[in-house]
Amino acid sequence: MFAPLQNDTFIRACLRQATDHTPVWLMRQAGRYLPEYRATRDLAGSFMGLATNVDYATEVTLQPLERYPLDAAILFSDILTVPDAMGLGLSFALGEGPKFAHPVRDEAAVARLEVPDLDKLRYVFDAVTAIRKALNGRVPLIGFSGSPWTLACYMVEGAGSNDYRLVKTMLYARPDLMHRMLAVNADAVAAYLNAQIEAGAQAVMIFDSWGGVLADGAFQPFSLAYTARVLGQLKREHEGQRIPRIVFTKGGAPWLDEMGRLDCEVLGLDWTASLARARQQVGGAVGGPGKALQGNLDPNVLFAPPAQIRAEVAKVLESFGAPHTEHRIDPATSLPVVGPTHIFNLGHGISQHTPPESVAVLVDAVHACSRQMRR
Repeated sequence: MFAPLQNDTFIRACLRQATDHTPVWLMRQAGRYLPEYRATRDLAGSFMGLATNVDYATEVTLQPLERYPLDAAILFSDILTVPDAMGLGLSFALGEGPKFAHPVRDEAAVARLEVPDLDKLRYVFDAVTAIRKALNGRVPLIGFSGSPWTLACYMVEGAGSNDYRLVKTMLYARPDLMHRMLAVNADAVAAYLNAQIEAGAQAVMIFDSWGGVLADGAFQPFSLAYTARVLGQLKREHEGQRIPRIVFTKGGAPWLDEMGRLDCEVLGLDWTASLARARQQVGGAVGGPGKALQGNLDPNVLFAPPAQIRAEVAKVLESFGAPHTEHRIDPATSLPVVGPTHIFNLGHGISQHTPPESVAVLVDAVHACSRQMRR
C-alpha cells in the first residue's frame, strides 16, 4: 500500500541502531514560522479548518520537507483532538490558543467522560494515510497525542494556564475524580495512537507538555503511571515493521531514572536537561538495553546569527557525545547491534517568530557536524 522507506535514519536511531548521521526533525516543524503555512491557513479559514481537511493537513505536513532535508515528518494536527471528540467543544481564536467550551470541573462532568467513538477522529486517520502516501517513502511519518495528564490540564482549565490552579485543585481535593479522568484519557490516547499506526504512522510520540508542573510525588501517580498505561496498550509492530514509541515530558529531567523504566524506545528532553547526564542515566551501553534520546536545543537559539546557531548545535551534539557506530549484526539476535543513539530536536516547539532561514542553518549544521563526529 505504501512505498518503501528511502531514508530510515530516524527509525534506526529510535531503535538504537547505528546511523551515518544524527537524524533531525523539529517539534511544530509545520507551523506559523513558515509563510507558506500561513497562506494555507488563510485559505482554510481557521486552525481546525486546516487540521480537519485532509488535503490541507497533507500540504502543511509536507511544507517543511520541501524547504529542509529533515529526517522525519510529523502529522499536522493538535494534541487536543481527543478531548474535542469527547464533546468538550474545541476552538482556536487567532493568536489566543485553544479553548474548550465545556471544561470538566465537577463530579458529574467527570462521570460523563468516556473513550470517544474513533469515527469522530476519522479526519486524523485519513490525513495520516494521505500524508504517508504523499511522502512516497521519502522519510518516516510520526503520529502523536497529548499525554493523559496534559490533556486533563486543558480539559479542567478549559484553556492554557499559568498556574494550573483548577486542575491541581481537583488533583489534591478530589484525587478520585482525577484518577477517573486520567484512566479514560489513557485508554482513549492508546486507541487513538493505535488507529494512527494502522493508518500509516511509522512512529508515535506522547507529548507530556505539562508533566513538569507537578510536584515530585504527584508526577509519578498522576502523569507517569498513566503514560505507562498508554504504552502498555500500544502496538509494537505493524505489518512486520517495529513502531518506535517516544515519550516527551517537558520539565521531566528530575524523573529520568523512573522514565527510563517506561516501555518505550525514546525519551525526549527539554533544553534544561543535560544530554550527557541523561545518556549516563538511561542511554545504555553498546549491546545492552537503554533509551534513545531526543532533543534538546533551546528554541530561542534560532534567533541568533548563523555562526552561533552552528556553535550551539555542536554543543548539543558534543553533550551527547560519540554516537554508536557499529554497523554489524548481532549473531545471537540476527538484529543490528544496538547502542546509545541521539535524535536531534528542539527542547520544545519552534517559535512562530523563528526566521525560516535559521532552520536551514540548523539542519545543515546537525547533518554536517554529526557526520564529522563519526569519522
